Amino acid sequence: MQQYVVQKGDTLRRVAARNGLALEQLLTANPWAAQQPYLKKGQLLYLPSSLRRRYIIQEGDTLERIGAAFRLSVGALIDLNPGLTDHSLPPGKTMVLPAPSSAHLIRLAGEYGPNELERDIQEMRIRYPALKWTVIGTSVLGKPIYAASIGVGPKALHMNAALHANEWITAPCLLRFAEDYAKALSGSTRIYGGDPEAWYTEYTLWIVPMANPDGVELVQEGVTPDHPYYDRLLDWNYGREDFRRWKANIRGVDLGDQFPAHWEEEVERRGKTGPCPQDYAGTDPLCEPEARALYEHTLDISPVRAVSLHSQGKEIYWNYRDYEPPETEDWARILGKAAGYRPVKLQGSDAGYKDWFIQHYRRPGFTVEIGFGVNPLPLEDFEDLCVEAGSIAAAFMSLK
Repeated sequence: MQQYVVQKGDTLRRVAARNGLALEQLLTANPWAAQQPYLKKGQLLYLPSSLRRRYIIQEGDTLERIGAAFRLSVGALIDLNPGLTDHSLPPGKTMVLPAPSSAHLIRLAGEYGPNELERDIQEMRIRYPALKWTVIGTSVLGKPIYAASIGVGPKALHMNAALHANEWITAPCLLRFAEDYAKALSGSTRIYGGDPEAWYTEYTLWIVPMANPDGVELVQEGVTPDHPYYDRLLDWNYGREDFRRWKANIRGVDLGDQFPAHWEEEVERRGKTGPCPQDYAGTDPLCEPEARALYEHTLDISPVRAVSLHSQGKEIYWNYRDYEPPETEDWARILGKAAGYRPVKLQGSDAGYKDWFIQHYRRPGFTVEIGFGVNPLPLEDFEDLCVEAGSIAAAFMSLK
């Protein structure tokens, strides 16, 4: 059994994915790891041998049929099983199956944080030149807040994700849609029933995939004594070292309550007077750099409609104090039908991105709560969440 020394940024899922292991295999070899919220740099992990998938050849099998069943290429099967051909596939013989491959660049190999985003943006610049990347601001700790545009149309659209730290799975879901869109353009194909070429000429879509990178990293990796906010974060988190339920940014300000839309009333309703895991609106609207970056970017592009992706609940919030235009409710129903989500007329909530957008522009704005469960949502739900978010995004692009 191999040994591995934990490095900064490691999580159980990331280590398992890099070594071709299931999470359960890693936990079986290191049962103590399940008893602490985060791995610690310098800890030792035992890595069991990776068990390859195997298949018992059946009567009438061909390499093409086996490959199709497991979504593998014939070449990959031959590489791991030299000597096997369609003329030499004896029933009952065991063959080795390669690890499944993904047709997508955007996929999960453990948690998806700022480092994974940075890595994938560099690759997307190469693979998908239709996506134009820029930095619209920086976080409290100096991490870049990225935006990408796609399209040449005169009307701007906007989508953002991961405003709340423990809702980080919305970031790769939004990126997956952007990848599908860019890939479909080069292949002249439709996605989720929509026409990307028509979107491209009519609109310029802007996405901000990870609006709260510091908070996302905190949720996924925890905090160590060398962190500049270490003592304060533990205090704000009521002494707990587990930050997996944390929604705020690194200064304990809930970015979902930071926008200038009846902000004072939201402060009074929430009743939070200082930094904490969620619901503290800060000292002033837009006092946090992440919220201000999103606000100023939106003013710069003046989108005709906007979506903010959150989790969870499978609901779509579409109204704000009757400032929304009359078509918004019908459009919310269209978006809801695309993924089986419920449009909800929300009351008693202020200072959110969607609230400010509707109030400021009197244009349609939506908060989409993807998935169902407890945040952070399970990584195992990712592919289903991508389909749901992608279906809604395609419907959003196609609204008339």
